[in-house]
Amino acid sequence: MKKYLALACVMGCIAQPAFAANKINLTNFTGAAAQADFKKFSEDLGSALSYKAVTPAEPLGITGFDLGVEVSSTEAKSMATATGNSSVKSLIVPKLHVYKGLPLGIDVAAFYSAVPTTNITLIGGELRYAILEGGMAMPAIAVRGAMTRLSGVDKFSFNTKSLDVSISKGFAMLTPYAGVGRVWTDSAPDSTIPGLKKESFQQAKTFVGANLNFGLMNFAAEYDKTGAAASTSIKFGFRF
Repeated sequence: MKKYLALACVMGCIAQPAFAANKINLTNFTGAAAQADFKKFSEDLGSALSYKAVTPAEPLGITGFDLGVEVSSTEAKSMATATGNSSVKSLIVPKLHVYKGLPLGIDVAAFYSAVPTTNITLIGGELRYAILEGGMAMPAIAVRGAMTRLSGVDKFSFNTKSLDVSISKGFAMLTPYAGVGRVWTDSAPDSTIPGLKKESFQQAKTFVGANLNFGLMNFAAEYDKTGAAASTSIKFGFRF
């Protein structure tokens, strides 16, 4: 496990040189536009840190298992204000993601992320049920509930909850998938930070992706649009 997490962190460091050595500091939001800027930052963070499954709708099955190293990149121009660095235009989050199949078309999954050179630590999880498990002629259709929680940023509480439905259909080694859903975000600064108050809001979510399986080895890629911000995710690992 430690080796996979180390690899995820290395991938994050390589992928985000512009974000190196920058930490979120809510005291950067000042002036008459402080609350408006904080809301935009919260929306970008909701897009970036909400749950991204990067997996098809079809269930793994009771013996199924999926372990992957994942990296997501989200455009987030408001991070420039939050970090005090005008060159920051995106947020890149490496993750260690684990999925396990259960009986009756149910899957569970969880991830952990510690973004290198920042004060962002993130955990998340999902519970997914396949309404249709799919087959030779039928696609798989699944409903998923998920959550994420941020820690590590002083005087800041942030979490997301999401609900989505997805569809996928396998063709030999390739399984394309797509889905729609909704994300609920709670972004709360500490009461000791002047000029800022809690923001709670909803954002629409759409996503498309594809999974490519080579026996045990697995590669997946996904494009996600949550609110106004787009994210791109890739995942390498083992799936059986």
